[in-house]
Amino acid sequence: MTLDPFGPLVAWPVMLMAAWLAGEWVFRRWQVPRVCAYAAVGLLLAGVGASREVASHASLSFMANVALALSLFELGYRVNPRWFRHNPWVLVAGLAQALLTFGVVLWVAIRFGVPTDQRLVLAALCVATSPAAVMRVTHELRSSGQVTERLLHLCALNCLVAVLLLKFVVGYWFVETSGDWGRATFNSVYVLCLSLAAGAVFGFIAPILNRLATSSLSTTVTFAFLVLLLTGVAQSLHLSPLLGALAFGLVARERRIMLSHAQRNFGALGDVLAVFLFVFIGSLLSWTGLLAGLVLGVAVIAARSAVHTLVNLGLARASGTTFRKGALTGLALMPLSVFALLLLEESRQDGFDLARDSLPVIAGLLMLLDVIGPWVSQRALVWAGESHPSER
Repeated sequence: MTLDPFGPLVAWPVMLMAAWLAGEWVFRRWQVPRVCAYAAVGLLLAGVGASREVASHASLSFMANVALALSLFELGYRVNPRWFRHNPWVLVAGLAQALLTFGVVLWVAIRFGVPTDQRLVLAALCVATSPAAVMRVTHELRSSGQVTERLLHLCALNCLVAVLLLKFVVGYWFVETSGDWGRATFNSVYVLCLSLAAGAVFGFIAPILNRLATSSLSTTVTFAFLVLLLTGVAQSLHLSPLLGALAFGLVARERRIMLSHAQRNFGALGDVLAVFLFVFIGSLLSWTGLLAGLVLGVAVIAARSAVHTLVNLGLARASGTTFRKGALTGLALMPLSVFALLLLEESRQDGFDLARDSLPVIAGLLMLLDVIGPWVSQRALVWAGESHPSER
């Protein structure tokens, strides 16, 4: 199936419109998160070959990074680092679940005979939690409460640890394949430190530009343009726009930059980019990868969810919550695909050739979590009693 003779200029608007309509329909009829429908449409179009050609354009990959960077900036702004100091057991739970997830997924991959390099990539990616899915679900539910705050803080921590682990895997791969310690260092220390520094610099620039904002719309546009510029600068310097955007949000919060007047989730711009992001991610995967890695994907999902749930359940009392809310926090951390796939693509662009070879191994996992992950997060927040349906 193709959309010729019109080409990509018509193909993508048609696909995005179809995804948006599907999202509105499933949300209003069954209260299923809209992003589940967006991802499902992307997967369906990939399966029939409608999006394979247009998804390869570099400009679309840049737009996807911008869309995810907006979510990461907003997530970073919602995170309060002082909470980890006042309640260190939350930090302990986050680090414990991240490292245990890496170890358990690595063990599962060994049992399935996945090659060493690819199972390291798989284990590092599985540490992450998709900020785009988490932010969209919390916005749709207008959720607030203990589980929501823990979900956001642990999501940010998981993303940070996943980037660190994957950069170390990339460095290990460069050393093993070429013995080039210089390049290995470049892809770990240089990228990590300068990405965080770039985000911090934008956090210091933001108040100057924000003084010109006179309305909710202008405040939203100001920060959207800053995230867009940060993404462009980061990609030009071979840094991580994802890590930079997270640091930007954290510094903006620490500098007391008021975003209360900004439009929630960047308004209509955020809505459009969210549709694009999930359709784009779905279009990158293949049904061949789904069929080949389905059993592995189910096993990894079970292991990953079990670690999240058990760690948060076990440390619930120590961290100041109930066992029930601890377990629900662990379940809500299920979304993965968007952050993992863009992080893998970012590594490929930096010369990590194994990233392309690893995609078929994790395709089944990503497809499953692309659709069911946001729904599980939604259910966990609803069961925790933190959704406000009358305000949707």
